[in-house]
Amino acid sequence: MKKFKIKTGDTVIVISGKDKGKTGNVSSILKNKDRVIVEGINIVKKHKKATQESPGKIEEKEASIHISNVAHVDPENGKPTRIKYEFKDGVKKRFTVSSGLSLDN
Repeated sequence: MKKFKIKTGDTVIVISGKDKGKTGNVSSILKNKDRVIVEGINIVKKHKKATQESPGKIEEKEASIHISNVAHVDPENGKPTRIKYEFKDGVKKRFTVSSGLSLDN
């Protein structure tokens, strides 16, 4: 099973692509495809064909983005940072490399 340092609910920043520099929370992770869905990032339009029950419409939804194109946001300065693991009181926790703040509360 693949392991990622990014988890659902983390605040991430997009580091490459059309939405570079935007931040958002991770809503879901697609582990088999190495992709994440971030709220408000990579918005695409989906055209729905009209049926007898409903008229046609254009929906906007969030598409997935590759996990290598996002990085954690440092809560102290709002910049991208890497993550390290440390054991505190016998519990494995995640910390930012740049400021040393804990991501697990």
